[in-house]
Amino acid sequence: MHKHVLSVLFAIVLAACSSESPSVPVTAPAVQDLNDVAKDYLVLELSMVAHDPSHVDAYFGPENLRLQAEQLQLGLAAIRERATALQATLATWPQYADDDLLGARIKGLQARVNALLTRVAMKQGETFTFDEESRRLFNAVAPDHDASYFEEILREIDALLPGEGTTSDRVNQFYEQFEIPQERLAGVFDAAIQECRRRTLEHIQLTDNESFSTEFVTDKPWSGYNWYQGNSTSLIQVNTDLPIKIERAIDLGCHEGYPGHHVFNLLLEENLVNDQGWLEFSLYPLFSPMSLIAEGSGNYGIRLAFPDSDRIQFEKDVLFPLAGLNTDDADRYYEILDLTKKLSYAGNEAARDYLDGKTDREQAAAWLVRYALSSPERARQRVSFFDTYRSYVINYNLGQDMVANYVERGSADQAERWRRFAEILSSPTLPEDLRQ
Repeated sequence: MHKHVLSVLFAIVLAACSSESPSVPVTAPAVQDLNDVAKDYLVLELSMVAHDPSHVDAYFGPENLRLQAEQLQLGLAAIRERATALQATLATWPQYADDDLLGARIKGLQARVNALLTRVAMKQGETFTFDEESRRLFNAVAPDHDASYFEEILREIDALLPGEGTTSDRVNQFYEQFEIPQERLAGVFDAAIQECRRRTLEHIQLTDNESFSTEFVTDKPWSGYNWYQGNSTSLIQVNTDLPIKIERAIDLGCHEGYPGHHVFNLLLEENLVNDQGWLEFSLYPLFSPMSLIAEGSGNYGIRLAFPDSDRIQFEKDVLFPLAGLNTDDADRYYEILDLTKKLSYAGNEAARDYLDGKTDREQAAAWLVRYALSSPERARQRVSFFDTYRSYVINYNLGQDMVANYVERGSADQAERWRRFAEILSSPTLPEDLRQ
């Protein structure tokens, strides 16, 4: 239904430019030159891999550009110099007032180059506050919440789960009865992902050859990851270092797969790389505004695919039996889960104070145990995530809220929400676009 929505829109825009404004210079040569700029940009991003292996999340563009980056062996200073030159080129690029397509592409490239320059600066030893870093990399700053904000939510959870010990101890002990046994993980996740896919296909048309594979891994700072391979294929990895609760199957199935990262990447590949020839979208730079859109849409896609009580009913009817779990206390479980989701910004506060040097590792983990209700083990894993990905944490909750506000604005029904969501996934959307 939405497969070629962006291509059609682009065709209309270009046709209007050529027929209604004959005095405006023809854009074809400029677009061709911009393709050269995109190639130069890709070489710089690929050159960063030697300095930061996690910098490029996915690349499925021309192999000769990867080889060029490997042969050049650019140091950080050289990458910075060349990126600064690209930044200056884009800042003075001829603007075509009636060419929305070209304008969107230039803005997107500018945002990517600005983020690249920030990462280079950080690798060279420059420091930024947590908020300044997130603004430079992701074009967004998360709100501040003090302890009282979370205490209010914790009191509601206390009322649902009274007893001895701290709230965190009681919640995590209660959660143990909803952990998926290791030997049942594959079956539960397969069923969850297939249902996420089925529901997504009711609203978004995907390529015929799209596919994914799932692996269970250990020793990672994250709980799940989508490694996009290009050509509409993904590898989804699930970290089993810590016990996995039953609701995480739908969370990760939607977020990493459908309608999350897998769908996001394949739609960008189809609409922007294949249809429009925008090579810059053949590379996903992890530390860029693209990640706020990716993580925000990945999280929002969960509740879009499973609105209201649909999710609880599916998990009780299908996933609980597959996991061999009892549903007797499931209603209270879901009620507590709904409240703990409101504590998500506690992770941002822990990361902000830790990365700004106001707390140490132990204090950051203790904050997560108290205010995010993490187990001590999961809190330590979370702090390791802060060490690796830093201010990236804002993309999950702030990104989700921004996508939700955009998709649900006005009186949009479920069909309209899916349409707006598909447009975000199919277009060069920036965080500022979600604020409009």
